Amino acid sequence: MSIATVAHQSLIDRLWPAAERPLVRQAILVVLGSLLLWASAKAQVPMWPVPMTMQSFVVLVIGMGYGFRLGTATVVLYLIEGAVGLPVFAGTPEKGIGLAYMVGTTGGYLVGFVVAAAAVGWLAERGWDRTLPKAVAAMAVGSVLLLVPGVAWLAVLIGGAKAISLGLVPFIAGSVVKLALAAAVMPLAWRAVEARERSR
Repeated sequence: MSIATVAHQSLIDRLWPAAERPLVRQAILVVLGSLLLWASAKAQVPMWPVPMTMQSFVVLVIGMGYGFRLGTATVVLYLIEGAVGLPVFAGTPEKGIGLAYMVGTTGGYLVGFVVAAAAVGWLAERGWDRTLPKAVAAMAVGSVLLLVPGVAWLAVLIGGAKAISLGLVPFIAGSVVKLALAAAVMPLAWRAVEARERSR
């Protein structure tokens, strides 16, 4: 295996290399990732000024841990699950399900999930998940790309000023916490994997 190949390897590829049945492996990982997203949408952490779900944290970690293609596919599957009526999103089924929910006030953020996972996955495949400074930068890019479509769609529905005050400002503190946590997780995971490999 060349150094270039190792540098572009995602964390999941190192932990579970593609073997004789790569499609089965990919299917298992995508389904497991979508289930993790489902669970994270339902878990709330008390925080001021609004409760925080761990969903955007999981989106960023899946994107960075899985890489561009697998991370994007995982989030897309999650959105398909929601589109067909499974109560996978935060606030479902109480606030509605399916496409009706997806075109509501949270629709832009759901699009942002895909964009963010793809972006951090692409950066991870170029080594941005190996050191803390680069991981922070990658996660910051992912966080911005997650929020921008959300606020933009909200602005279409309720106006720009309200979109910023209701759809951005209350979530800044939580986003910073999740960004820092996600950025710390990936380099630590790589160190653990490399230490395990050295000890063999």
